[in-house]
Amino acid sequence: MNPSTSGWIEKFLRELDSHTQMAKWSLDELYLNLRRVGFIYGTSVDIILDKSSDIIYSEEEKTKINLFAALVVTYYDTIENTNQKDCMEAMLQFYNFLDTKKSFFSFSNILPTQINEKLEKIIHTRIQTNETILKKNFSHLLTNALLFIDVLAFEYFLIHDKNPFDYAAKLEETLTNTVFLALNSKKKKDKYDELLVKLFSSSVRYTSISTEENASFDYIELDSYTDEIEKKYILDLTSLAVWNDKELDKGELSFMSALGAELQLSNTTVEESIDLVKKFIDNHKNKISFFNYSHPALHFYQQTSKTVSFLVLRNKKRLIKEISESKDLMILLGQSTVRDLSIEEKQQVKKQLLDICKTIPSLAIFILPGGSLLLPLLVKFIPQLLPSAFNENKG
Repeated sequence: MNPSTSGWIEKFLRELDSHTQMAKWSLDELYLNLRRVGFIYGTSVDIILDKSSDIIYSEEEKTKINLFAALVVTYYDTIENTNQKDCMEAMLQFYNFLDTKKSFFSFSNILPTQINEKLEKIIHTRIQTNETILKKNFSHLLTNALLFIDVLAFEYFLIHDKNPFDYAAKLEETLTNTVFLALNSKKKKDKYDELLVKLFSSSVRYTSISTEENASFDYIELDSYTDEIEKKYILDLTSLAVWNDKELDKGELSFMSALGAELQLSNTTVEESIDLVKKFIDNHKNKISFFNYSHPALHFYQQTSKTVSFLVLRNKKRLIKEISESKDLMILLGQSTVRDLSIEEKQQVKKQLLDICKTIPSLAIFILPGGSLLLPLLVKFIPQLLPSAFNENKG
């Protein structure tokens, strides 16, 4: 089975019978195994299947296998008396629901007629990143860490038989806002920590929390998450965000304890989450470039700036054309260089830029989950493309 070639899902399904234990997993067992191999943390260092050969998979291939396997396990754990054909059709219907104008990704260019081929393209699109530039970037880590939203949203879709988009969007909002608060909880921040917090606070897709230092859980709706897996996922992703190669400061520890209380999880569960993140990073640090830097926040900001600058310059002509056709966006981008835009104006800019990114394949990173973190930098670089045009709109 080679996830980089056509037909890999069909081979996966043929081999499924040999993975009898996996097919019988509960969602709790699935989550534990996905966390063990790093899928929950955004870096798959292994696959959850029992290896039938000595094939060496790339990280992207491992991520594809783990995502698809997780969706299959979720289907068989949720639906009784069914078959593989029904499972594949349910997946396709699920992703079609998410493929809306508001969605994080687009499947409009997927042409194959066979269900398995369509799913292969969708899975590829879902995790696609420009590894040559983003391989060492925290946004890449966060993008893949948010992939488990697909699994939870698929379960929601199967149980409730309704469009899962609002559920997926709300969960992404909750995770992003919680991570922001966690980053902001650090007692002593240097200038690079401040940059990272600022980048997060200006990047939340659904701006519904305060960016002040006293922002609290009052701004995040956690009560609706009653499932243990949802709670552990929120906790584990937050533990990943506050990771420190030495120890968490009092502010971060206090925040994690408060988050556990808000989620109605025990202190033991909170401590286990933090400990498991530390152990995973210690064991696989050499495979996760981001954590090899003495100051990850500085590295993230520098690397992200280079990434966005490169993408903007490479797509300069197309961007100029698309932006020039939107008078309102031209005016707002021009004014953003001389004043702070209102929350409503920022949301308008983000929405229109995301629409533009959907039309330019090279900018797909901006419409992946976590890609919204790069948008403020995109806004920063764009005015440099058209100095004269933007100067006219500064008034």
